[in-house]
Amino acid sequence: MSVDSAAAAAGAYALADDRPVRFLVLADGHFGPMTSKTANACIRYSPDRVVGVVDSVTAGRTTEQVLGFGGAIPVVATLEEGLALGPTAVLVGIAPAGGQLPQPWRETIAAAARRGLDVWSGLHYFLSDDPMLADAAAAGGARILDLRRPPADLVVSTGRVRDVASTVILTVGSDCNIGKMTTQLQLRDAMRARGQRVAFAPTGQTGILVEGWGIGVDAVVADFIGGAAERLTLQGATQGDIVLVEGQGSIVHPSYSGVTYGLLHGSLPHAMVLCHQPSRTTIYRNDWVPIPPLKDLITLHEAVAAPLRPAPVIAIGLNTFDLSDEDARAAVERAQDETGLPATDPVRFDPAPLVDAITRFHEARIAARG
Repeated sequence: MSVDSAAAAAGAYALADDRPVRFLVLADGHFGPMTSKTANACIRYSPDRVVGVVDSVTAGRTTEQVLGFGGAIPVVATLEEGLALGPTAVLVGIAPAGGQLPQPWRETIAAAARRGLDVWSGLHYFLSDDPMLADAAAAGGARILDLRRPPADLVVSTGRVRDVASTVILTVGSDCNIGKMTTQLQLRDAMRARGQRVAFAPTGQTGILVEGWGIGVDAVVADFIGGAAERLTLQGATQGDIVLVEGQGSIVHPSYSGVTYGLLHGSLPHAMVLCHQPSRTTIYRNDWVPIPPLKDLITLHEAVAAPLRPAPVIAIGLNTFDLSDEDARAAVERAQDETGLPATDPVRFDPAPLVDAITRFHEARIAARG
């Protein structure tokens, strides 16, 4: 059986027919803080579902030793070693530019599927459309879940989010791959710990994996990106008084700005959190594009949002993973001084400054509504 729709993947873990999901994560040659986004998020937010990682480069270590989190989850060199850990599924743990499957992995995935392991993937390359992999899954009675495949019934956005009572917060960024999803997940957990009714709206394959529902908006036909964002935001509004929409790309990124604008206009946020990696000065893999100063980015985002719904940037989320503790704290202080807004690294430090900013904004908005 093949499951090939992100719409069908809503409540994704429930698709296991009550079988426990124990992932063996495939990240061979790519396992690291910046090169295995999907693996890293699964390990950070669902460590109980990960039995091991396949990576011949870092084999013999633990995820804690490679990533700085994940505890004693082992890294092994081969699929055969990983099978000894008792997985029920393999997870493609990378999200490379272009979203293509590394060709050497096809046989590994096919071998896993023939042994009855479900296959979970967030690539643009849909594994269920690959005849060899589909045949292997059929032979082993395995499922293939292409988390990035969008539903077929999307429509264009029409501004319906204007009618929801929930407060919508969108993460935006100075670049791609700097922590927009991670920031929202850290905020989600911190706000829920305070007893707040909050929803996380996943817009990418990794968010879908973590949360169990969503739409990979970067796989949606351009005209319908706004409609996908609108649908997700409306669904999130049924689950929380505050909806944290996962951001994608950057409006200054030459490759990915299209999806960023679609998200902004479809979700119609009431406010935004700007995410930034202080050590970056140019756009990822586009050194010819300098990253503007934070104040300029704030002005730019607010100007883009204003014609449809004014949405101030109310806080700054930093990604300081590659800085020393001293330098990270200095970067937080610089961001606060430059913007006049609360700032922190919500993974490395207490996310409270960002949570407080969102809570104040939400409460003021509710009070203004009477």
